[in-house]
Amino acid sequence: MKKLSARRRHPLAAVVVLLLALAATGGLYAAFAPADKAQADETAQSLAIDEGKKLYSVGCASCHGTGGQGTSDGPSLVGVGSAAVDFQVGTGRMPAQQPGAQVPKKKVIYTQAEIDQLAAYVASLGAGPVTPTDKDYSANGADIAKGGDLFRTNCAQCHNFTGEGGALTHGKFAPSLEGVAPKHIYEAMQTGPQNMPSFPDTTMTKQNKKDIIAYLDAVNGDETESPGGLKLGGLGPVSEGLFAWIFGLGGLIAVAIWVAARTAKAKKS
Repeated sequence: MKKLSARRRHPLAAVVVLLLALAATGGLYAAFAPADKAQADETAQSLAIDEGKKLYSVGCASCHGTGGQGTSDGPSLVGVGSAAVDFQVGTGRMPAQQPGAQVPKKKVIYTQAEIDQLAAYVASLGAGPVTPTDKDYSANGADIAKGGDLFRTNCAQCHNFTGEGGALTHGKFAPSLEGVAPKHIYEAMQTGPQNMPSFPDTTMTKQNKKDIIAYLDAVNGDETESPGGLKLGGLGPVSEGLFAWIFGLGGLIAVAIWVAARTAKAKKS
């Protein structure tokens, strides 16, 4: 009796077995799944940097150099971080209209998406302060009283006691903080724009910054009342009394001199 000849395997049998094995271990999903989140984020960041470089070449390179190295007309941007870009461009200070003692706030000419792209490119030039998130400057968990103490200790010398601003030397000034977005106040503390010193997390913690922002919102918010009338920058009743004393007393002296002069003239005549 003849032996039955061995059946020949189908050519696709090995492929089917491999696919089944991959499916059993999750490898089939891994083989055909889209790129993971980290890869997608990296791709999006690369695209943002590329677009930011194009915007930078048009609006910033003439002053800050083609690679952000700085020129005689503008400082280096290497290491300033995304927070500095978001603050300067997001408040309209950059691009600057003209050189001067201080670059003032003006109308913003870039969209937030373009600002984010510019920030991504500048951040790629060197590590620096990162743009804060809503959680960083939210009033939730903030201590307003402590924020007031911190502000009066570190900021009031220039910005006045309630953040209404004040004059500095050589045509410079500390701008009013009334109506400034909390994010931009936080970024200013991070980066120290223009004449302001910087307060990194090692000097002033994130919680401290949050407390200060909450204080400014409390004293300059839409619902805040000022029963003291002309508050003179929020310096308080002592300064207001001194103001009234100096000018009131000065006025009385002037009137007394005028009356005495008129009386003496009347006697002579």
